[in-house]
Amino acid sequence: MQFVVFLIFFPFAAALLMLCMKKPSAARTAVSICCSMIIIAAVIALAVCAWTDNHILPGSHAGAENLFLTDPRIPNMLVMLGELFLMGAVFYYGIRYKKYYVLLLSAGGTLPVVWLDVTGKSEAASLAQNMHYIRIDNLTVMMCLVVGIVGGLICCYANGYIRDYHHHHTDYPERSAWFLAMLFVFLGAMFGLLLSDNLGWIFFFWEVTSVCSFLLIGYNKLPQSIANSFKALWMNLLGGLGFTVAILYCTLQLHMTNLSQITADTSAAGKALVMLPAACLAFAALTKSAQMPFNGWLLGAMVAPTPTSALLHSATMVKAGVYLLLRLGPVMADTLPGYMVMTIGGFTFFAASLMAIATSDGKRVLAHSTVSNLGLIAACAGVGRPESIWAGMMLILFHAVSKSLMFLCVGAVENATGSRNIEDMHGLIVRAPKIASAMIIGICGMCLAPFGMLVAKWAALKSFVDANNIALILFLAFGSATTTFYWTKWLGKLFAVLHHTERVPDDRFEKTEWLAIIPLSSLIILMMFLFSVISRNIIQPVLHQMFVGEQIADVIDSGDATIMIIMLILLAMVPLFARVMNRIREEEKDKEVLTYMNGVNAGDDRHFINSYGEPQPLYLANWYITQWFGELVLMKPCLVISAAAVTIFMILAIGGGF
Repeated sequence: MQFVVFLIFFPFAAALLMLCMKKPSAARTAVSICCSMIIIAAVIALAVCAWTDNHILPGSHAGAENLFLTDPRIPNMLVMLGELFLMGAVFYYGIRYKKYYVLLLSAGGTLPVVWLDVTGKSEAASLAQNMHYIRIDNLTVMMCLVVGIVGGLICCYANGYIRDYHHHHTDYPERSAWFLAMLFVFLGAMFGLLLSDNLGWIFFFWEVTSVCSFLLIGYNKLPQSIANSFKALWMNLLGGLGFTVAILYCTLQLHMTNLSQITADTSAAGKALVMLPAACLAFAALTKSAQMPFNGWLLGAMVAPTPTSALLHSATMVKAGVYLLLRLGPVMADTLPGYMVMTIGGFTFFAASLMAIATSDGKRVLAHSTVSNLGLIAACAGVGRPESIWAGMMLILFHAVSKSLMFLCVGAVENATGSRNIEDMHGLIVRAPKIASAMIIGICGMCLAPFGMLVAKWAALKSFVDANNIALILFLAFGSATTTFYWTKWLGKLFAVLHHTERVPDDRFEKTEWLAIIPLSSLIILMMFLFSVISRNIIQPVLHQMFVGEQIADVIDSGDATIMIIMLILLAMVPLFARVMNRIREEEKDKEVLTYMNGVNAGDDRHFINSYGEPQPLYLANWYITQWFGELVLMKPCLVISAAAVTIFMILAIGGGF
């Protein structure tokens, strides 16, 4: 219990410390890094205690440890006051910027829940059934590790980045202390969301993440940032309305106050009973995880500083949505909410990967990739089978680490070179070999075997085949092909080297940036080697707890492990091969051949003599096929199709629920 309280409250205390240390200084950086390291240590300690406790053991069939508060009145009162405070903050900004529609959305989501608290209906239902408020199981611990480790490293990175950010953008207001504080508030809210089982508590922390994302996206206060921040706010508040409907229905109609009650009965009768709240919670999760037609807020978040993008896209905000979907997975299998989630998720995976092909802005490619991968995780949750849930959880782990590393690398490159365009990363392996190596590791983690993302996609494909879902099979097959295409283009750009390429000085990269980039790179490689261990000791126990009474087969068997070991050996030989090739090139320097440029090389390997006899600069660029796959071509049709699908599914779910 002490770890639970610490993880929820300590990040908020760290945020207050940041606010008290307004001026950038070495002391503030040291305090911020120490707080981040403490959070990382705390989640590791939580995992150790949980997995050595009698309640939760790796590979066991034991259930979760449920913590009941003997006197929940004070915590419930604090949560209610917090909800009113958040609504007041939304009202303040909505009136200030004349965005009055967010007032209605905020009031519509908050006031009914507050009414349940004021009238005592929610608390009475909990006390009558002796319900707990905190739940710790293997899925909770896994998600806390993701949020704590990745989020803590991002907070470390943010110190040097935000200092360099204001050095390059002197016209922006200097509010770095406030920025660091919001990052820690985000982590505290995520821990509260993951560790809570009471629907009212989950809703409160859910809304905290929505308001924090709004504030972080609008950090520099430019018109575009303000517009994008309000887009994120209204979309997430709309999802909050769905959450509120689920709470009202569960409390007043079903006399349920906890998420674990909704997911407890996986029989046909039990699924039919909770179909409406499951659909409403799934709708809220789709908005939070930026699935079409709600992906616009995540793409708009690219205007924010890079730590915001990394935190929103990898470890916290969007993972809250897919976490809830995975929780609901067993009760969504073969139901209307499940069909909605798998349809929207599969379509989003394919459509977003197509749009990533036609994008050259590094952060926007990562944004489309995030939306795409979240779609695949959502589809796995919608299928609701043990194998698909395994794939979804493995995708969460590898996506969180790989994507956060990619965002941090792109941010560091942008600060050092002034550009985040992929075309400007030409030959980065020579110009900035350290950051390029980290970026290559991140790309490999996203699309190559034996890294976990590709293996998890294989498991997802098998589960889709077992479910006889032709549409999902096609979405996954073609979406994976396009995914490989845009990652390969990026990878090729890093390796495409011209002779005499100028290096980027190492001092342009902040030291605190390496505090996050190096551990994340190492973690991707370590997770690759420990893939079977992670599956056996982290993922499989979650399946035993979610599918009680079912026979759960190991997704990774001895044959698969042997193949992965062979892949690891072949992968380890790549640096050796590169070293041999470098030595050969050094021995044959006098035989160096200049690049062919469709004309006579001018001698510097950067210009050629054109047909007019004049030197013409060489420029190499990828083909982005914008006329076929650009956002201007695909976005509107995709939004219309997905919006129509969500509307139809929700109408059917509401009709069936009542």
